Amino acid sequence: MAEQYRAQFDAEVTFANGGGLRTDGFRLDIPGRDITDDELAALFVRHLGLLMVAEVRIGAKTIIEEPHKGGRGVTTGTRPPRRLVELSHVITDGMTTLPGWPAPQITDWLTFAASRANYAPGVEFHVARVDMIANTGTYLDTPAHRWAEGADLAGVPLDRLADLPGAVVRVPAGTRAVDRLMLAPYEVAGRAVLLHTGWDAHFGTDRYGAPEAPHLTGDAARALADAGAALVGIDSINIDDMSPTAGGERPAHSTLLGAGIPIVEHLTGLDALPPEGFRFTAAPPRVAGMGTFPVRAFATVD
Repeated sequence: MAEQYRAQFDAEVTFANGGGLRTDGFRLDIPGRDITDDELAALFVRHLGLLMVAEVRIGAKTIIEEPHKGGRGVTTGTRPPRRLVELSHVITDGMTTLPGWPAPQITDWLTFAASRANYAPGVEFHVARVDMIANTGTYLDTPAHRWAEGADLAGVPLDRLADLPGAVVRVPAGTRAVDRLMLAPYEVAGRAVLLHTGWDAHFGTDRYGAPEAPHLTGDAARALADAGAALVGIDSINIDDMSPTAGGERPAHSTLLGAGIPIVEHLTGLDALPPEGFRFTAAPPRVAGMGTFPVRAFATVD
């Protein structure tokens, strides 16, 4: 374990709005033994959360090799670093998300060269333009995608989209239909339930839209809605069965969105997540009148 230090000192505080504070023999965690009086004063103010401080005079300072006790401003080193996991596909010019659907076109609206006429010498900017359908890349479905009176991108509350406790459902390879019994072992109430099928490996290829693409059954969707899932995501082409034998029925969309549960499709990278113990975010811009839009989906893992 690395050496840890604390400072013992006297402090006399003067406040800008009048009055003062004095401490004798105060001890405080410090990042290293060479801390200056000014640095110690700033750390002291932050640790106590003092406001409107005009001056701090430090006296009788002694540096002690001693384990940290915890406090604002100095980490103890006992908490592992936070890890961010990317869960969305990159949107590129001409890419295919849904076979047969229009690809995005990414062009320049204002180039660096053209912008120079508008600004001082040496100043330039670039502004791009994206022409695409809403169902591009990794995207969110809101209730308005399925139901005319459902909440749209501007109407879905943030507590359904951001910083949600998550659970990953590992789907065995070769499974087409994720049914109710496959979800039974998981606690889903209030969580983002992410179905890890591995089908994202085929994204951008003809295989991605094949009839055997994994999906969620209507019965399983009802189980998730009844159990209070906050959001449901999948790393496949669609949360519903897209095969010709499905007859155009969309029971998973109808049930989940009817219950106000957003859906995220075309996720990727779910293999990097633990089964639980992470937070999930997939928040789109607040566009009124639209039911779907691409998101930067990610997870925060402690």
